[in-house]
Amino acid sequence: MLHTVNKSPFERNALDACLARAVKGSAILLYEDAVYAATKGASTAQRVGQAAKDHKVYVLGPDLLARGFNEGQVLDGITVVDYDGFVDLVAELGTVNAWL
Repeated sequence: MLHTVNKSPFERNALDACLARAVKGSAILLYEDAVYAATKGASTAQRVGQAAKDHKVYVLGPDLLARGFNEGQVLDGITVVDYDGFVDLVAELGTVNAWL
């Protein structure tokens, strides 16, 4: 299953809800304002870094760039994907759960 989170972790609890319920080994994609959670130095860095040990965590590169970040600012263990990579994840995993 692919879990997608698009809300800022500083405004909503969608990321925390996702991390609490995602089954070990599932994939999590952070996009739109959720990309802030994947950056070094963010208050969420420890939680997201820990989640990357149990899940395949991805972040949408174009959304990082749109918010002034680059791939070098992404936490270790998180994979940056482009739009094609997002589509590939959906096609590969089949089921998507969008956390709002």
